[in-house]
Amino acid sequence: MKILLCGALGKMGRTLAQIVSEREDCEIVAGVDVHAGDAAFPLYLSPAQVKEDADVLIDFSHPSALGGILEYAAARNMPVVLATTGYASEQITLIRKAAERIPVFFTANMSLGVNLLSELAKTAARVLGTSYDIEILEMHHNRKIDAPSGTALMLADEIASVLPEEPVYVFDRHAVRARRGKREIGIQSIRGGTIVGEHEILFCGTDEVVKLSHSAGSKAVFASGAVNAAAFMVGKPAGLYSMHDLVKE
Repeated sequence: MKILLCGALGKMGRTLAQIVSEREDCEIVAGVDVHAGDAAFPLYLSPAQVKEDADVLIDFSHPSALGGILEYAAARNMPVVLATTGYASEQITLIRKAAERIPVFFTANMSLGVNLLSELAKTAARVLGTSYDIEILEMHHNRKIDAPSGTALMLADEIASVLPEEPVYVFDRHAVRARRGKREIGIQSIRGGTIVGEHEILFCGTDEVVKLSHSAGSKAVFASGAVNAAAFMVGKPAGLYSMHDLVKE
């Protein structure tokens, strides 16, 4: 499998390159990054400059690069794995439109464990329903820009999908002087140090609390997930795919 890697010189890009170098079933044939630097493969400033042929594009760059990436992939009918986070709502609409023409893998978190956590949370929400208050806590390093994390929002959306009534997401209780509503899902963010990624879901009932959590020890879990997603996407028809599809297969 020949990979074109966007965001090649970033932390996630370098981590992914290291993982690929240790595998025998794939290689990075070229990289794209807005910064100059050294790599074990040719580097370009934009996808449009890439000369090498690739089977799939993996993006670990920045939301601002989305338009150029989708345009490049669509012109070559190339599968895309979007591992970048922090997209605006209009960009997500753009992703969905692109998936009508090419295969697009898009998920809030590339970790298999996080996606298992999502399924466990849905099961808990079905069983506990509205009898328990639901809170989500996410913690990341001090360089992460978006808050709450895309993963926290994904978990909230997955839980919401099985509740009898549409919940209300509450991000800042300091701004609201009122009792907690039964339909609320609280989402809290912490930024500090070098925390890779921590997500905890609390189902708080009368005299008991059920906790589900996931802790990422390194960025390698996300990079490895992206490579596995890329292998999954090769040969797929146009459409929008996620980690749920990979797990099912």
